[in-house]
Amino acid sequence: MPKALINGAEIFYQLDGTGDEVLVILNGIMMSTASWNELVHVYDKDYRVLRVDFKNQGQSQYIDEKFSIEMHVDDLKCLFDLLKIEKAHMLGISYGAEVAMLFALKYQHMLISLVLSNTTSRVTNHLRAIGDSWDVAAKLYDGESFFKLVMPFIYSSAFYENNIQWLKDREKLFGKILTREWFDAYTRLSASTEGYDITDRLCEIRIPTLCIASDLDVITPVSEVRMIHERIEGSRFVIIPDAGHASCYEKKDEFNTAVYGFLGTLKR
Repeated sequence: MPKALINGAEIFYQLDGTGDEVLVILNGIMMSTASWNELVHVYDKDYRVLRVDFKNQGQSQYIDEKFSIEMHVDDLKCLFDLLKIEKAHMLGISYGAEVAMLFALKYQHMLISLVLSNTTSRVTNHLRAIGDSWDVAAKLYDGESFFKLVMPFIYSSAFYENNIQWLKDREKLFGKILTREWFDAYTRLSASTEGYDITDRLCEIRIPTLCIASDLDVITPVSEVRMIHERIEGSRFVIIPDAGHASCYEKKDEFNTAVYGFLGTLKR
């Protein structure tokens, strides 16, 4: 699988599909390129789909020093240049959507559109408290315990009622695959959002944008996503019902319909 040496570290990426336009997909904080395996086939018939692991994620290199979330923006710019991508659609969820907004503020000329799912333009006191609790859970260095403590925030009560065996299987998987190195890397990713607040700059984003919220999301509530929508002129706003923070998993069809429909309106 391809890796690129970018700004002193190896970045893992996957480029699939065909089409004249590129769709870049950016991970949530605990995700990786593999997290999109069940979704990428929806898009790769019409788009070249670029998935990327940020530094300290997935198969990209883990770095020890403290860094800011803005580091990922210039890493992406270098990857665009390496792959000769002049313009692309960019879809981000949660942490990945924060990076996408920062990318748009710095390199807007390289984007055709934005899809911002279950995200925020600032670290609220409530979000900081959730992040602090996850950091405590990470310091246990135990995958099953981490899952038990974190996932009730990410998945909705409705999803827990209807998918408990899947969740229990994922809990066991976390216990097997999450290493001490992963936990330390996650903690540095979490710390990278310190001071993050671009709310007052959102008006600078002037490309077609879709904002996706979920009505049961307690991490990035509807009100936070709506605030982004209201500040990006001409943006569209969709609320996925009966879903939590992980709307792309909980409501795959609704999520894909919203994204694919939006992208379809922009076809040249």
